[in-house]
Amino acid sequence: MMNMKKVSILNRYYKITKFYDFLKKTAINGGLAIIVFVVIFIFLDYFLLDTKAVLQSLVDNYSPKFILLIFFISETVLGLLPPEIFIAWSAKMSNPWFYLGLLAMWSYLGGICAYGLGSLTFKIPSVRKYIEDKIAIHIKNLKKWGGFFVLVGAMLPIPHSIVSFACGLIKYDFKNYILWAAFRFLRFFIYGFAIFNLI
Repeated sequence: MMNMKKVSILNRYYKITKFYDFLKKTAINGGLAIIVFVVIFIFLDYFLLDTKAVLQSLVDNYSPKFILLIFFISETVLGLLPPEIFIAWSAKMSNPWFYLGLLAMWSYLGGICAYGLGSLTFKIPSVRKYIEDKIAIHIKNLKKWGGFFVLVGAMLPIPHSIVSFACGLIKYDFKNYILWAAFRFLRFFIYGFAIFNLI
């Protein structure tokens, strides 16, 4: 009975703070992002360039270590490059699922490093204030929704590294962070399944 009461209170809280509206909007944007990626990929493949040849060129001319290093840096610092590009690259490797697993692992570890950078930034007041202003909306949402916001950042197209950085910046509990951030693996395997069937 007590558990049901807690669930009811949480449900009411998420309604009041508009978490469900945020989740719906983000999920729609995530779906649209996948559709846009697929449409652009197909358009480029049919009309402008051989995308499969481009991906194969990446495989032939750059070592997996180099590609994974670039990806790790991106996933640590602001999520500069879309993970979908790297997932498409992994599809061209000799063992696609193995490399997809490596990407998921590097993304997860990149998020942990971003968390660490956020924690370090916390100790430099002037830098902390500047960054807090820049990512204020993420910090606000993290404080409101905690782990569920970390999950959304791991699964949907909110830059995972920025959410992770915000967690470190506000000293969000690290054990909870690594638990919720583990949904990053699920995201990669869902996207991988979709992209592997496309390429």
